Amino acid sequence: QVPLKPGRSLMDWIRLTKSGKDLTGLKGRLIEVTEDELAKHNKKEDCWICIRGFVYNVTPYMEYHPGGEDELMKAAGTDGTDLFDQVHRWVNYESMLKECLVGRMAVKPIAAPKGELKFKYVLICPKKLYIFLLLYFLFYSYDWFQTDSLITVVIYTKQKDMSAELVIVDCQDKRLRGEIIMDDYSYLVEVDLDHAVSEEVAVNIAEKIGKVEIILKKKDNIHWKMLGQPWGCHNTFVKRTDREVFYRKCKLVSKSEVTHDTKLFCLMLPKGTHLHVPTGQHVYLKQTITGTEAVKPYTPVLPFLLSDFQETSHHDGVHIYLMIKIYSCGLFTQALDDLQIGDYISVSNPEGNFKKSQVQDSEDLILLAGGTGFTPMVKLLNFALTEVSCLRTVKLIFFNKTEDDILWRNQLEQLALKDERFEVQFILSQPTKDWVGKQGEISSSLLSEFVKRSRKDSKVLICICGPTPFTEQGVQ
Repeated sequence: QVPLKPGRSLMDWIRLTKSGKDLTGLKGRLIEVTEDELAKHNKKEDCWICIRGFVYNVTPYMEYHPGGEDELMKAAGTDGTDLFDQVHRWVNYESMLKECLVGRMAVKPIAAPKGELKFKYVLICPKKLYIFLLLYFLFYSYDWFQTDSLITVVIYTKQKDMSAELVIVDCQDKRLRGEIIMDDYSYLVEVDLDHAVSEEVAVNIAEKIGKVEIILKKKDNIHWKMLGQPWGCHNTFVKRTDREVFYRKCKLVSKSEVTHDTKLFCLMLPKGTHLHVPTGQHVYLKQTITGTEAVKPYTPVLPFLLSDFQETSHHDGVHIYLMIKIYSCGLFTQALDDLQIGDYISVSNPEGNFKKSQVQDSEDLILLAGGTGFTPMVKLLNFALTEVSCLRTVKLIFFNKTEDDILWRNQLEQLALKDERFEVQFILSQPTKDWVGKQGEISSSLLSEFVKRSRKDSKVLICICGPTPFTEQGVQ
């Protein structure tokens, strides 16, 4: 994100869109836009962008864009769908830019010569095509059967090492949605059930053979003639980024202070949902603010850091914990902070591409965190110290402005005492005169003091998260 000028916040943009001002320059008309016409509008003072076949005049939005004008200009006068999906597919642009809609892209007619029937072939990598077809046609299928009281949907993946994290199930209001994740792809079963079922859903996974059972309890002990009517993208195997982001409403069950400006939110999933957020992945929170849908990504954490938590029920897939910094001028986080216990907020499926195998193949794990960039490190620390025996050292180098900003300082210091492999170093950029620890901002000289191998040829994994300038500087 980049610093925005005063008066250019999300709330200011919402006010502008509701002011009745003509933001398209077309006085309310919708037009059909050709590629040639789109290409003409490629300047900051006249910028049109196409997303999924619809063209928007983003000129008035330039100064309000959290990522800065330069990011928008990368798609100026072109189809920016791919770029948009890479950066923030989760953003509800239809709601944010609805007053900027110019119209729809014109469809190019393709005429075939008379008397001839011609086929157009698209060449793609034969190996990728082969793998895709093999996965879909041989590895993925589903079936269902019933007893007097139960409906069981069986998905056959033939995927070895199938785990609970790879299965997402939602069953609400007779709609069943079961998604199986495999790397960058997912298989989806989505139907409107023939009859009503109870809220409780059970999921059984045969890890070795990759069979997944979704067990539903009938509300009435009657014989079903069919499972239900296919819905949406039922029985499809596609890239995860090609699927629409799916949300379910979760209840806020607790909210507690972590620091002076950071809180731990505990959300409860609906009874009909089976969802485990994998280590290193995030979810999106969606809420409607003054009539406009706003979305932000957050990485779930654990209720507390020390491994004693494993004796409790917090890994049952029922709760999602989020550690969120509340900004005094942040419209989204202020709205989150205003939520009362019992209120609901929409939570998406997990997204991200972090692989646990990266940790399992390493001997030294070094974590660089800036502020709330610590949140992805919480599950990662727990996984590394409780499940990865090959790790010799785990170091957390934690950058903050002041001592009061340090998240879970006491727990981190206790963890360092409890596990000799773990070491934590706090570095402050705005310390008081009483601070005796390290101070400064992320730099080569500072990191060279702490980023070291445990032995000459050890395999090192470095993970970094924080504000964009922090991350960029750290990577350099």
